[in-house]
Amino acid sequence: METQPNPNVENQKTDESIARLVQSGDVAAFGELMIRYEAKLKRYGKKFLAGDAGAVEDAVQEAFMKAYRNILSFDASRKFSSWLYRIAHNEFINILKKKKRESLFVNVDVLFPHPAAKEQADQPAHDRMFKENINACLDELSPKYREVLVLYYFEELGYAEIADVLHIPVSTVGIRLKRGKEAVKDYCEKLGDNL
Repeated sequence: METQPNPNVENQKTDESIARLVQSGDVAAFGELMIRYEAKLKRYGKKFLAGDAGAVEDAVQEAFMKAYRNILSFDASRKFSSWLYRIAHNEFINILKKKKRESLFVNVDVLFPHPAAKEQADQPAHDRMFKENINACLDELSPKYREVLVLYYFEELGYAEIADVLHIPVSTVGIRLKRGKEAVKDYCEKLGDNL
């Protein structure tokens, strides 16, 4: 009796093992990575680029093309998701620069990193309420705060993963999250919404 292939076996592979298959010449395996990450990257892009759907679509496709072209440079002992998010992040930044929505600034947080903020015991309940407020004012936030808030609250990446994606110290992630939260709170208070 012949056994049928289990369609869920492919879904059980790690991103890193699929990336190794692509590195060894299995071009079709890259499609699985695209399926896993397309919606996530589009969600991240929509929030990062404040809903510019056309630009997001183009940037995500460009990110996938760059990831495929550079798959041999991916270190499979590291997290594929962080590597791919970094490529997408760079594409989103390029779009912001092209639109001249981002001014040049000296990144004091990277030059003088601060210790990461301590998490509060009631953090999960606060986070859910905070997500709604973040959505309301994403356009008003500086990109350096918008990116960490989106990656933390909506993409649910940890401090270390965010640091890996943005190429900044973990302590800088903490301080940007803290300052981003303060900016959201200030904006909501200006609108008469107290958090």
